[in-house]
Amino acid sequence: MRQDHIRNFCIVAHIDHGKSTLADRLIELTGTLDKRLMRAQVLDTMDLERERGITIKLNAVRMNYHARDGGVYELNLIDTPGHVDFTYEVSRSLQACEGAILVVDASQGIQAQTLSNLFLAMDAGLEIIPVLNKIDLPGAEPDRRAQELHELIGAKPEEILRISAKEGSNVPELLEAVVQRVPPPRGVADAPLRALIFDSYYDRYRGAIPSIRVVDGTIRPGMKMAFGAHKDDVYEVDEVGYLQLGHKPTEQLEAGEVGYFVANVRGVRDTPAPGTRCWTPSIATRRSCRGTAISCRWCSPVCTRPTPSSSKSCATRWPSCS
Repeated sequence: MRQDHIRNFCIVAHIDHGKSTLADRLIELTGTLDKRLMRAQVLDTMDLERERGITIKLNAVRMNYHARDGGVYELNLIDTPGHVDFTYEVSRSLQACEGAILVVDASQGIQAQTLSNLFLAMDAGLEIIPVLNKIDLPGAEPDRRAQELHELIGAKPEEILRISAKEGSNVPELLEAVVQRVPPPRGVADAPLRALIFDSYYDRYRGAIPSIRVVDGTIRPGMKMAFGAHKDDVYEVDEVGYLQLGHKPTEQLEAGEVGYFVANVRGVRDTPAPGTRCWTPSIATRRSCRGTAISCRWCSPVCTRPTPSSSKSCATRWPSCS
């Protein structure tokens, strides 16, 4: 996929404002999952999540969207929790994205985690797309809530999308807004591999499987790589793929793409997120920042943060960041 046709974004909101329902509609409209297999909260895989109707664990999914301009775009969505106890999950998701959909309940308005997650997204330098959800409810006050969002983030009331994730109203317009307003990822395809781990889980047969966002270069099976947290240990990549309601193997992941890899990593302690970077052995001796990417976006030789020198949590910094 061409890099300018990739969009990485997440959904942030207060608890019970409709994040998972919106993710269901996006998956359904893009044809990512067959309609006969669709169910409510399709991205929530834990029994407790489905029982209580809340999102606990972040999940990523790749969607292919045929936009109105005739192009095919790769949309990488990361669904995030809304409860205050799982803010760390949200912060990890933001590091792999360029944009965030801010969902606000049209009946309840702006609440505590709305502000908390918004500030996290703004600190990460993401493009914010404000959305009013549940406009179909009898108690919805879209005009009042749009004015509140205008006062909070400065967005024009007419630019705030008004949708019903449950009924699917205006959700296609939201997909177009993601394509038009979220910037494509930046990265050098022919550079040495550099990737960010934002999540990982343990498989009893294949070891720890990290979820990554490729920053520079390409990762493919058979290549050697190392982690920035323990650069002396070199691993061989056995499998790479993308996340689409499961693991879908592919030939390679290029700069800007989101996916996973299998390299027989012994445990998740070897792949802590965030702050762990993957490197090719040729540059494995470089220093790596062990702070969060909220403070130092990618720790690259050319900083993308406006004021990289203000970072306080980086254990080590690149010379150009100091």
